[in-house]
Amino acid sequence: MTAPGIAEALQFALDASESVRGTTSPNPPVGAVILDADGRIAGVGATAPPGGPHAEVRALAAAGDRARGGTAVVTLEPCNHTGRTGPCAQALIAAGIRTVYYSVPDPNPIAGGGADTLRAAGITVHPGLGAEAVLQGPLRAWLHRQRTGRPHVTWKFAASLDGRSAAADGTSKWISGPESRARVHDQRSRLDAIVVGTGTVLADDPWLTARLPDGELAPHQPLRVVVGTREIPTSARVLDDAAPTLVLRTHDVQEVIAALGDHPDVLLEGGPRLAGAFLAAGCVDRIQAYIAPVLLGAGTAAVEDAGVSTIAEALRFRRERVETVGSDVLLSLVPERDA
Repeated sequence: MTAPGIAEALQFALDASESVRGTTSPNPPVGAVILDADGRIAGVGATAPPGGPHAEVRALAAAGDRARGGTAVVTLEPCNHTGRTGPCAQALIAAGIRTVYYSVPDPNPIAGGGADTLRAAGITVHPGLGAEAVLQGPLRAWLHRQRTGRPHVTWKFAASLDGRSAAADGTSKWISGPESRARVHDQRSRLDAIVVGTGTVLADDPWLTARLPDGELAPHQPLRVVVGTREIPTSARVLDDAAPTLVLRTHDVQEVIAALGDHPDVLLEGGPRLAGAFLAAGCVDRIQAYIAPVLLGAGTAAVEDAGVSTIAEALRFRRERVETVGSDVLLSLVPERDA
């Protein structure tokens, strides 16, 4: 295969997938690339919002007649199911595609089986292309929900070197640097929901919106979720019309998880008690810890009451990634149970 090659096509598909993350639920944010018979990119597509065409169909539409005799590179096994749209496997067959590469199999028993359908039609199928990048990337939350039946929860926090999320007087702006804050806003623009507690709303009055570098609201805004039994003022910024908001009068983590069943990609931004409750319930699937080169010496700990009373009960995580973001260090961690 000539330039850009299969690996480059996969990167285009990953980028397309990432570009629609947060907008496709309950469908997965899939990316697809069509290469013509000479190996040149003929079309790129990503899953449309619910009811719209899937990634392969959009990529085929962009490719037109150049798809015939070509290759499809897709981040998820082409579906084999007729729902609000037709099966992508049949669309690839009808378009005259000869070879299909896909990253991960579709775990949905209703939609799966596309690879077998393609092979039965004489198409060469290569599974597993870039599987790790997809599993840890745009399809992570959707695949987690398919596997477990519940949303994927990432706990994000910023802390000093000594593990403080606020100083002794309660101030916390700003522990992390501007680069980290910009990255968080970019992440919010691709989420399904952000969760905080009423304590955070009362103390900080956060807006919980995704904002562009110029301060304007991003095109996609996640659902803002406020958890707790304390009343919050009607003037709270989370209650404005910049983004949808759900107020849950509960302290039960499982009730929160159940209420977010249609929101697979969830960011937990609450204070230390809410974080502790999710950790104690085993409902944190990833930690993103922004550690700033700052020492406070006293103040609010990043987490409280996580259900640990002795070292033998410690909640242990393994390192998935370590990055520098400006002057901060970002640790991405997953529970050892998922190792």
